[in-house]
Amino acid sequence: MTLSRRSLTFSLPGLALPAGVFAQSPLQLRFGTVVPKNSLYHRELLQLGEAWRAAQGGGARVVVFTDGSQGGEAELSRRMRIGQLQGALMSVVGLREIEPTIAALQSLPLLFRSWEEVDHVREKMRPAMEQRFAARGFVVISWGDAGWVRFFSRDAAARPADYKGMKFFAWGSEPEQQAIMKSLGYTPVPLETADILPSMQTGMINVLPSTPYFALASQVYGTAKHMLEINWAPIVGALVVTKKAWDAMSPAGQQALREAGEKAGVQMRRQARLEVDEAVAAMVKRGLVVHKPTPEQMREWDALAVQLYPRIRGSMVPAETFDEVFAHLDAYRKAHPK
Repeated sequence: MTLSRRSLTFSLPGLALPAGVFAQSPLQLRFGTVVPKNSLYHRELLQLGEAWRAAQGGGARVVVFTDGSQGGEAELSRRMRIGQLQGALMSVVGLREIEPTIAALQSLPLLFRSWEEVDHVREKMRPAMEQRFAARGFVVISWGDAGWVRFFSRDAAARPADYKGMKFFAWGSEPEQQAIMKSLGYTPVPLETADILPSMQTGMINVLPSTPYFALASQVYGTAKHMLEINWAPIVGALVVTKKAWDAMSPAGQQALREAGEKAGVQMRRQARLEVDEAVAAMVKRGLVVHKPTPEQMREWDALAVQLYPRIRGSMVPAETFDEVFAHLDAYRKAHPK
C-alpha cells in the first residue's frame, strides 16, 4: 500500500507543513541580581524589561530574580554562561568574573574624590571595556553605581588599627582581596550576600564594607550600629546580557533595550547618589552612630591606601588597566584643579 502526499502531510506535520507555520517559543529574558526586591534597581530593571517586551512582541517575557535568589554574583556569571540566565545586574564583583579589567573602577580604595571623577574615568574607559565584554560573549546594556562603600561595624572604630581585631565580610569570589587583607593584618571572612545579616547577628563577622543603601535595605545596621563616614570606594555596576540572547532579539527589541538601558543607567546613578544621605539619615533615626574621621585619622587611611596600591596592581587589577585609571584621573585633576 502506498501513501498519498495528503496522507503523508497529516502523518508527518513537522516535515510537511511550510516553514513558519509552527511559531518559535516566545523569547524570555531571565535577569539575576543580588539587589533587594522593590529597590530602585529592581524597579529600573522591571521598567527596562517592560520597554523591551513591548518592542520585542511575540509573547516575549521578562523575569527578574532579586535578593541573590540565583546565587552570589560569581554564580550569576556562571549561570549566564550555561544559559540559565540571559542577563544580570551586577557590581564589579560579578563583572570581573567575565572581564577582569573592570575591577579598576571599584577596587582602588580612596582613589576617587568625587562622582565626577568616577564618571570621567568610566566614560574614558567605557568603549574599550564594552569591546572586551563583547569579545567574551556579553553585551553591556547600561552602567550604574550604588554609592560609596562605608564601614559598618558592631563596635566603634575610626582608624585602620581599630579594625585589626575585627572580622570583615569579604566576597567569596575574591581570593586576591582576602590575601591582601591578611598580609596587612586584617581578618577577612569569605561569604555570599545572603549570609551577611545572619553572620553579623551571630558574630561570624563584625564589619561590613557596604553602601548605606544596602545597609538600610538589608537591616544589617540593626546589629552593626557604627558607621565610619569614609568614601572607601564606589560600587560600580552594569547590566549585561549574553550575546546569544542579544542575537535572538529582533532589531526593534535590541534598540528598545539599548535605549531603556541608557535611561535606566542614568536614573540608577542619579538616584543612588541622592539616596546615600537619605539612607544614613534614616538609619541615624533608628540608632546608627556615625563616626567621621579626624584629619589625622584620614592621613592614616590615606597611608593604608598607598600601601594597598602596589598589592592591587597586577593582582586584583591588571597592571596596564591600573596605570590607565591613574593616567585618566591625573589628566582630569589637572583640567579641574580645586
